Amino acid sequence: MKFIDLNSKGGIGANSIYLEIGPFSLVIDSGMHPKLTGRDALPAFDKIPAQHLDAIILTHCHLDHLGALPLLARQFPNTPIITSVPSALLAPRMLHNSVSIMTLQREELGLKEYPLYTRSEIEALSQRILETPYKKTRHLESGSEELSITLYPAGHIAGAASVLLEYKHRKIFITGDISFSEQWTISGASLPEGSIDTLITETTRGQTQRDASRAEEAERLLMSINDSIESGGSVLIPVFALGRMQEMLMLFANARRENNLLDAPIFCSGLGVDLADYFDELHRRTGLVRFSRKLVKDLRARGLPEYISPHTGGVKQKGIYLISSGMVVEKTPSYGIAASLFPDPSSAILFVGYCDSDTPGGEIISMKHGERYLFDALDYEAELKARVECFDLSGHADREDLIKMARDFSPRTIVLTHGDPGARVYFKDKLNEVSKNILDPVPGETYEV
Repeated sequence: MKFIDLNSKGGIGANSIYLEIGPFSLVIDSGMHPKLTGRDALPAFDKIPAQHLDAIILTHCHLDHLGALPLLARQFPNTPIITSVPSALLAPRMLHNSVSIMTLQREELGLKEYPLYTRSEIEALSQRILETPYKKTRHLESGSEELSITLYPAGHIAGAASVLLEYKHRKIFITGDISFSEQWTISGASLPEGSIDTLITETTRGQTQRDASRAEEAERLLMSINDSIESGGSVLIPVFALGRMQEMLMLFANARRENNLLDAPIFCSGLGVDLADYFDELHRRTGLVRFSRKLVKDLRARGLPEYISPHTGGVKQKGIYLISSGMVVEKTPSYGIAASLFPDPSSAILFVGYCDSDTPGGEIISMKHGERYLFDALDYEAELKARVECFDLSGHADREDLIKMARDFSPRTIVLTHGDPGARVYFKDKLNEVSKNILDPVPGETYEV
């Protein structure tokens, strides 16, 4: 098997891999790097040696796995796209949102090549998606050769899939982003039985050890929210639109029913609110998602009346602000609200998911109380008086669970993906007892695995 990591920057970014198995050529995922812009944010599609792809497989709909899919589809116009039933519904909506963001960035950042693809290309791409139920095998044929493709629930977000490829007597398992823990809206991952010849695994949490259970972290989060509300402050919870916002809404609904969350107004904005309708549809259509649009109504969640920043009067209504942009990216509502709450000792900024250290959110997390921070995009500087806390509610598997999975599979070869350098070093060291053939691929290089 040939393997090429097409994520040109390595680490966690424009996730995409090329596989050549016998006569079959595949690409798994086609993401955009969340911290880069323009063509620097794209996978290195020029490294694909094949003139034809037999299939493009999408593991899930976070943009670091999905965002460049229209460009890959443009390069290979006749290739089918295989993904789970929930992802088939979610992918076009996420891509349309990406076009909207790129259209705004065209003027803001002077990126004349933006948007990199059109809405009509998204609609055309949608017609090529093959909805594939979990654990239902699809077969590719080339002459007398056959490659089997089976998707397994990955538990990361709604629709996330791991991929089992079977060719002759060889089994290749790609975890994608995976989580074995039960979440409020989805179940944990399900794995194929038996041994695996090649394991291609994510390594996201290689440098992170879980110190408390998900239930304990949820309880601590609710206590922190209630403390701020009782003190007369507000709470900002910046979240990823897909997955994390719906998880928090479900947590809040359960907590309100059990009288564990004070009756403060809940404000929501961004793509995540729209996606609540998609989750409701997925619940009714597939039963794979536990979510009802009714719970948003029961919470009396409301939208933002206006863009909030220190220059527009700050946060005028006290409450819980559950806002898209989990990393508090500049020129988003969560950025303006964070700036407004920064100097308020009764308020809190609470992080419930992954936050890159180079983003405003990551910089805020690393600050000490009393330090000053420049919100450059707002030309506003403030002293940090609000509480800043992090809660481990990650949708990625604990490192111990990934190591156990590898032991159970007993693969001949392990390929490390989707992780920062330190995380990969951890797994390379720990997995030496499982396999002596561990590959941490250099982006763009071709490997015979």
